[in-house]
Amino acid sequence: MFTPILQFGTSRFLQAHADLFISQALSKGEALGKVTVVQTTGSADSTQRVQALASGAGYPVRIQGMDNGHVIDQECWSSSIQTAVHAAQDWQRIRQAMVKDVQVVISNTGDKGYALDASDNASLLAANATAPVSFPAKLLVLLHDRWLLNPRAPLSLFPCELVSRNGDVLRDLIIELAADWHIEAAFIQYLRNTCRWANSLVDRIVSQPIRPVGAVAEPYAIWAIERQEGLLLPCTHPCIVVTDQLEQYEQFKLFMLNLGHTWLAERWRVDERSNDETVYQAMQDPVLRQSLEGVWEQEVLPVFAARGQGAQARDYLASVRDRFLYPFLAHRIADIAQNHEEKKRRRFLPVVEMGRAVAGLQQPRLKSALQR
Repeated sequence: MFTPILQFGTSRFLQAHADLFISQALSKGEALGKVTVVQTTGSADSTQRVQALASGAGYPVRIQGMDNGHVIDQECWSSSIQTAVHAAQDWQRIRQAMVKDVQVVISNTGDKGYALDASDNASLLAANATAPVSFPAKLLVLLHDRWLLNPRAPLSLFPCELVSRNGDVLRDLIIELAADWHIEAAFIQYLRNTCRWANSLVDRIVSQPIRPVGAVAEPYAIWAIERQEGLLLPCTHPCIVVTDQLEQYEQFKLFMLNLGHTWLAERWRVDERSNDETVYQAMQDPVLRQSLEGVWEQEVLPVFAARGQGAQARDYLASVRDRFLYPFLAHRIADIAQNHEEKKRRRFLPVVEMGRAVAGLQQPRLKSALQR
């Protein structure tokens, strides 16, 4: 028997974010239950994490940083993960669990997690088929199994990938894939009307892994979830906010915190800086710090000011600046620079387009970075 929460992705981020929230809620009787983690790729690091998580023994999360002027340095123990499995090896067990046990699905499959694979096709719906390659195709097969057994069974899905309106995007992708596979219209209606696809935003800097499993993270954390009728939360927790204003949470984080990280990664690549440089170390370099402050002050904040959100944006940026200046987190820019071109497209281009539309801004630094 599996758990009521099925999680796709083994990342240290989820370990220190949703999984830790669920663990803390379980201790108060405020969570649906424990988590089963599914490894979706062939990554050697993921395999090591799955092997360590499979026992259900739990893992440490070290919280280090500043909170309201106070130094935080503490270790939590997370025990929300009951077991971990590999999609390729345990696919039939996962399919059975999706039909019977699962009430909530959480995913964080990385920047390319929604990419499809040409080898995935409708033959994978067969009872004894192997696991699809892509995450969307895996999810489609599991949802189809569930629908066949009980077309009225509700399910709440919480994609945590850093994609704007990630629930809508994943839902539409699955519906499009179902149509490509020529699955009957009643199933597509199930996807659209019975499943609940949560749009949400996750935010916590998780700077380092603890081997073989665990993570080091900052005190700040939020999981902002757009309010939706019928949505079943995996738990209640002080860091989970159900809101009608998700877009503002998304844009502030993406275009100040995430954009700031990606700007540092851009300069790190172009200037061929040290492979071990951290965000904190970069912020101690006056020239690099000035370039980042210039982007924030001259190319980002004016966009929000033109939309009447200038004061809120400055308040949020102040918290971001403090987080970048935490001396405790060894947040390596080399890690931030992974999938860099895709991150630039998601974080720089929309700000440039918004700047042109609402304020007629030139934004030379961001434009130049996009052209490199």
